Amino acid sequence: MFEYQFFINALIGVLLISAAAAMIGTYIVTRRLVAISGGITHACFGGLGLGCFLGVNPMVPAGIFAVASALGVEWLSARHRVREDSAIAVVWAVGMAIGVVFVFLTPGFVPELNTFLFGNILTISTEDLWAFALYLLLLACFFRWKYRQILACAFDPDFARVSHLPVRFVNTAMIVMVALCIVLTIRLVGIMLLMSMISLPQLTAEVFARRFSGMMGLSVVISVASCVAGLFLATVIDVPCSALIVMVMAVVFAVAKVAGSIRR
Repeated sequence: MFEYQFFINALIGVLLISAAAAMIGTYIVTRRLVAISGGITHACFGGLGLGCFLGVNPMVPAGIFAVASALGVEWLSARHRVREDSAIAVVWAVGMAIGVVFVFLTPGFVPELNTFLFGNILTISTEDLWAFALYLLLLACFFRWKYRQILACAFDPDFARVSHLPVRFVNTAMIVMVALCIVLTIRLVGIMLLMSMISLPQLTAEVFARRFSGMMGLSVVISVASCVAGLFLATVIDVPCSALIVMVMAVVFAVAKVAGSIRR
């Protein structure tokens, strides 16, 4: 398989995506905001539908919708005292509704719908790899710069506000990072795998880790190992590798829970 450039690109891509998703996912799981990834992901559907209707690259309006929906959730919850889960539900529904309207207004078949749902890791290009690498570098630099403040805002935002930490800036920046991660990966891994990559490795790591840094590091290891295993299994079993990766992550999570119960 290493004779094929598309397989090498896919392997490098899942390594980069796994590392970025593990870092973002640790913050999301800690803040109990796993649903926000689903909200932003489905809000992207509005941008995809608009892009198909206008005949432009769907990922451009999808990126605008993702960032706007992420900022909208923060704005509704911070300024209008709307609960975050309620704000996510609003963004989720509005984005899907806009996408459905424009998809039905678009003449002909819209192939981006299957890509949106399932993705295709084997279509990762060299340009995608550079984009992932740049995003991962930006994310790592932000974690390095604001690590302690991110930690405080994730675990106890009320204490962080009392301590005069920039809670709104940190939360807004992290939500935008989540949106960018979704935009960069949704075409390649789809909703199904994306939701799993930012939740299952973190929940598995939570069984063994008791510190944010330990949970993040273990999430990276679990995510990378599961993605590589699923990718190589797909070369043996002729099924989409996204589904295999999710199944591998689910099995690892189940084994971890059993091992944790036995240890206790």
